[in-house]
Amino acid sequence: MVHVTNHSAGANIVGSPKADFRGPGPEVMSAETLQGDEVYNPQGDNLGTIEEIMLDVPHGRIAYAVLSRGGVMGIGDKLYAIPWSALVLDTDRKCFVLDVSTERLNQADGFDKDDWPSMADESWARRVHDFYEQAPYW
Repeated sequence: MVHVTNHSAGANIVGSPKADFRGPGPEVMSAETLQGDEVYNPQGDNLGTIEEIMLDVPHGRIAYAVLSRGGVMGIGDKLYAIPWSALVLDTDRKCFVLDVSTERLNQADGFDKDDWPSMADESWARRVHDFYEQAPYW
């Protein structure tokens, strides 16, 4: 049986129910635990890995996951800000699922590791949320 936990502003969680309730996860986890997780789309295409998890410090929320794709061993990677609510954590496969085709992701505004956008800029944030068809988290 697959358990689905829906959260209005957070990532949804799918997978088998946890056998016991000791320890963290999957509802409360270390951000470090999730960094490096693979991201797939529903068609099974590997879209990249979670490079960073960005916090909205004043509001106490996760704002974005930074997806890294392309390149070799971190060189030449393109980064993408993904609204946290666009991701689904699959606890069985230990990965995230993002409902976007590879072709569509290639159209997204990405950035270089040495030239990040101003993620606190509301107009930038609205464009990102609109692209992934997500309501702003704020």
